[in-house]
Amino acid sequence: MARRVDLLSYTEVLIMTDEVTQTSPSTPSNPKPNPAPAQQRTSQAPIQRHTRTRRAKVCQFCVEKVDYIDYKKPELLLPYISPYAKMLSRRRTGVCAKHQRRLSKAIKRARFLALLPYTAEHIRRYGS
Repeated sequence: MARRVDLLSYTEVLIMTDEVTQTSPSTPSNPKPNPAPAQQRTSQAPIQRHTRTRRAKVCQFCVEKVDYIDYKKPELLLPYISPYAKMLSRRRTGVCAKHQRRLSKAIKRARFLALLPYTAEHIRRYGS
């Protein structure tokens, strides 16, 4: 039975999935009785989800007014590399697009000069 979620309400989809699961042969013959719900909603208003508003991350290089990201300083580049020696994305670090391009170039240069690792330590030591 195909589900048309875009046209059906959430409760209709739940009813359809319950019908499918009840008619499937994989259900046990003696299902355990469901315990009584602690509280049932009396109003039909939609449930409000609590969403946190995230603070916008600010580019540290813009704040410090850095023009050139020095590839010879691995202590500057280490916070932007994961434990598996992968470059972290802009979304995770908060670096702007301009500095992310410069940062990736600096990380690649530092790797080439063996100032930063290409792979994680445990992979280099014990293999994949």
